[in-house]
Amino acid sequence: MGLLSFILGLVGCDSRRIAELEEGVSTEADVRARFGEPEKIWDATDMAETPLPGVTAAPGARTFEYNRQPQGLVNYMITIGADGRMSALRQVLNPQSFARVLPGMRMEQVRKMLGKPMKVTPYVLKRETHYDWRYLNPPNTARIFTVVFDPELKVLGTESVDEESIRPLGGNR
Repeated sequence: MGLLSFILGLVGCDSRRIAELEEGVSTEADVRARFGEPEKIWDATDMAETPLPGVTAAPGARTFEYNRQPQGLVNYMITIGADGRMSALRQVLNPQSFARVLPGMRMEQVRKMLGKPMKVTPYVLKRETHYDWRYLNPPNTARIFTVVFDPELKVLGTESVDEESIRPLGGNR
């Protein structure tokens, strides 16, 4: 329970940072002042094939990835328009985003949708690679979303389980 409280505290810090930003008003400098250096910066052409609402950016826009994995339960994608102002701020680790991960999608598409995973596990004998993200299923259940890729790194399927079913509290980790 202490770990969950710590994680929720981190989310609280992000909530304060987000409250200080306003779409269409806040600048790239404002975003960087609150969130720091992004994990990754995607330009508009990188994001063109990403099937998430609000992701397709106008020419000249960039999307900043703020990753909270492996300890956190969120990943943020913040889009900065060509005018240097924030045009979108999305927390992408949620069931609505996961539902858009479809068989046949390329790993790069999934990575641009969800951000860097907490863990990548190759299963050589099964000829699969699993990407895992931690997220919070409301109101407060920590879960793991897994995308299973084939040898060409195309989606075979997905699954989501309660984190405690994999790592029971009080058990050896």
